Amino acid sequence: MSLDRAGVAAIESRSLGRGRISVPVVGLGTWQRLEAAAAAGRHRELVDTAIAAGVRLVDTSPMYGDAERLLAEALDGRRDEVVIADKIWTPSAQEGVAQLARAVDWYGGRVDLMQIHNLVAWPTHLPMLEDARARGLVGLIGATHHSAGAFPELAELMATGRIDTVQVPYNPLQREVEQTILPLAEDLGLGVLLMRPLGEGRLVRREPSPAELAPLRPFGVTTWVQALLRWGLSDPRVSVSLAATAHPDRVRANAAAGSPPWFGPEERALVERLATAR
Repeated sequence: MSLDRAGVAAIESRSLGRGRISVPVVGLGTWQRLEAAAAAGRHRELVDTAIAAGVRLVDTSPMYGDAERLLAEALDGRRDEVVIADKIWTPSAQEGVAQLARAVDWYGGRVDLMQIHNLVAWPTHLPMLEDARARGLVGLIGATHHSAGAFPELAELMATGRIDTVQVPYNPLQREVEQTILPLAEDLGLGVLLMRPLGEGRLVRREPSPAELAPLRPFGVTTWVQALLRWGLSDPRVSVSLAATAHPDRVRANAAAGSPPWFGPEERALVERLATAR
């Protein structure tokens, strides 16, 4: 386990999008949680804590209420310290252009990764994003979907060679990506952003006992959340896991799951058994 200058375990970095960007493997999600932090007057503290803990990629979307604006506000003066992953979420070509323009304005003239949220109108938005990339407004282009029923369409888009990343759910209860999406992403050299590592909270409603987690302690695991994050990140095809929280102290704990050693088959199987026994 490597340590940074402060003696804290250093988060591993992995390639995102054919090697053009490298990011620490633990990212920050903003769905519902950034607005909750802002309501408590802590959204700046949340983002500052994430950056201090080594988190660099922050994921947001127009679908997430006021999260985009709040993120821009929290990043005041620190934009260059993070990788912004935003999204286009609309069936309208005109509104897609407007969403991109707002994001570019909020985030200092560029968006590092712009994703087509849930594949909505992707044949419409993809040429627009390719033009934006050519003009330097967008770094990488990605696509997302939360449902396994859409994975055939996502795989079709991946196979075109026109996107750099995908964002999909992956946790011990949702493993459909193992069938097609992860192997295809590996073959094509695409970055994989992992959403729902905690199963939208379902997996953390009851934590295993300390005795049940004891075999995972040599891997730096002190909490069930860390075990779940490390389960996903132990698949080398995953580039970054997006953990959303409104609490700065939890950001630090989440970041601690991002450094080697990674789980082997036995440890992953243990986490799967604990998750399915809940």
